[in-house]
Amino acid sequence: MLKTDLLDLRYDALLATPVANDPFAHVVVPGFVPDETLRRIVSELPAMSSGGSFPPSSLRLQPIVRALVDELEGPRLRDGIASKFGLDLGHSPTMLTLRGRTREKDGRIHRDSVAKRVTVLLYLNPESKSWARREGCLRLLRSGTDLEDYAVEVPPVNGTLLVFPNGANTWHGHRQYVGRRYAIQLNYMAEGPKARSEMRRHRFSAFAKKFASAS
Repeated sequence: MLKTDLLDLRYDALLATPVANDPFAHVVVPGFVPDETLRRIVSELPAMSSGGSFPPSSLRLQPIVRALVDELEGPRLRDGIASKFGLDLGHSPTMLTLRGRTREKDGRIHRDSVAKRVTVLLYLNPESKSWARREGCLRLLRSGTDLEDYAVEVPPVNGTLLVFPNGANTWHGHRQYVGRRYAIQLNYMAEGPKARSEMRRHRFSAFAKKFASAS
């Protein structure tokens, strides 16, 4: 089994990065996954030839990718985010998915479900001309109506970590991009019936995708 300390994630950079508040509270940490570790992870990521989100249990993960998933769901990241935003996340369940491709319909302006207290996005792509053209780069928006009215644009590259607590104004989206775009989304969930319902859908999705891949 791979030791998670060999992942060498940059928690120091997370703790040192101040919370920005335009257009809403968030932190962006470029290089949270260091270059050499990122190259190893990218080389072992599952294909995920279709769009949509895949729970880890629906995929056959190589040891280094499994170690990354376990680390992200562990206490060190949870405690760092809780401290950074002044939140109590001690009893918040986690929900984690992987994405490997972006479709035409993806990236439309939205807010995440109120069942998700905090959204964490980790981007696992190398630099490319598409990102340089700002395709598929996540924008933190000032409204829910205008994709061009953004305060921050986050290229989905180089092990960048983005974290934000969800709220009434946490609008985000990206310009259309179709193709490979690796990302891990982790959510700290609320407690209550809406969150439990979303977690049940998550578990059912994992079962259905695992069954489909075995067929």
